[in-house]
Amino acid sequence: MFTADREVGRDLARVDWAATPLGPPRQWPQSLQTAVSILLSSRFPMWMAWGEELTFFCNAAYRRDTLGRKYPWALGRPANEVWAEIWNDIGPRIQTVLRTGQATWDEGLLLFLERSGYSEETYHTFSYSPLRDDTGTVVGMLCVVSEDTDRVIGERRMATLRDLGSDPSVIRTEQEVLAFADRQLARNRKDLPFTLTYLFDEDTARLAGATGIGTGHPATPATLPATLPAAPATLPSQTPGTPGAPDTPDAPDAPGAPARDTPGAPGTPGSPGAPDTRGALTASRYARCPRRARYARQPQRARRPRRPRYSRRAGHPRCRRCRRCRDGVARRGPGRRRGGAGAAGRGRVRRPARR
Repeated sequence: MFTADREVGRDLARVDWAATPLGPPRQWPQSLQTAVSILLSSRFPMWMAWGEELTFFCNAAYRRDTLGRKYPWALGRPANEVWAEIWNDIGPRIQTVLRTGQATWDEGLLLFLERSGYSEETYHTFSYSPLRDDTGTVVGMLCVVSEDTDRVIGERRMATLRDLGSDPSVIRTEQEVLAFADRQLARNRKDLPFTLTYLFDEDTARLAGATGIGTGHPATPATLPATLPAAPATLPSQTPGTPGAPDTPDAPDAPGAPARDTPGAPGTPGSPGAPDTRGALTASRYARCPRRARYARQPQRARRPRRPRYSRRAGHPRCRRCRRCRDGVARRGPGRRRGGAGAAGRGRVRRPARR
C-alpha cells in the first residue's frame, strides 16, 4: 500500500499508527487501503482525511506545492491540527461533505496558510469529495487542489496598471490627474496598503497625493530633497598617501613621497631628451627568433606596395573584378597552357600539349 510512492510512503510507514484511531495498517479496511494507494500513486496535489478524527494523508505533489514545512509532522495527525489557521474556512465545508455525501467546489478561495513559518496569502481551487468504507458509509473526504496564488496576484496587479492608464479624458488639470491616480491606487489595498505621490520641482519634491495613510503622519513629509547628499569620495581611513590606502591617479602626492611621472617632464617617455626604449623592447620581444631580432634592430621604413600579379590571359594586372581573371581558370580546358586565347591573340604561337 505504501509502495506506490517511495518518498512519502517511507514516511507514512514510520508513523506510529497504533497510537492513532486508525490502528496498525494491517487492520485497515480494504476501502482505506485502496484510497491511500490511489492517493500516493496520483501526480496531482491531493490530501485526504479518514475516520472520526479525520486523520491526515497526502501525496508528494501536495507536499511540494502546499504543505511546506509541515511535512512530515502532519502525517497521521488530525486535520484540524494540521490546518488550524484555516479551519474556520474549510471546516464547515468538510462537515457538509461528511453529512450530505455531496462534493463541494471552490475556485480561487483566499486562504492564509502558515506553511513557511509566517502567514501567507494563497489562493486555491479545490473540491472535497466523500470517501466511503466497505459498508457504503461516508467516513472521510478526498481533496483535489490546485494552487492559483501566482495567477490571481498577477491578474490583480495587471488590472491595477490597466485601470491606472484607462482614463478616457484627453485634457485634464494637474489636480484632476492626481486625484484620478489616487482613486485607482486606493482600489488595490492588498498590493498597495498605502501610496505617496510626489511631484519634483527644481531641488525638492512636494507631496501631491496619498492613499491609505493620513497626510499628517510622520511617514508622509510634505517635502523631500530631490537629490540625495553626495557621499565622500574617499573614506578617512583610505586617504591617498597613507599606508595601506589605494593609490588614486587624481589624488595629490603625499608629503615626502616621490613625485609621479608627469607628461612632458624630463625622463618621461615621449618627452624631449628621454631615451628611446622602443627598439630595446621590440628586440627583447623577438629575442628568441634571430631573424625577427635582426629585423627589429633595423630602422623602420615605409614598405613598398606589392606589385599585382600579371594576368597573361587577360592582358592586364590580375584583379578580382575582371571576368577573365575570375573565370579564366574555369575556361581553360585540359591540355591547354596558360597562354590561352589571349596570348594567341597577341601573336604568340600556341603549341600542342604533350601526351
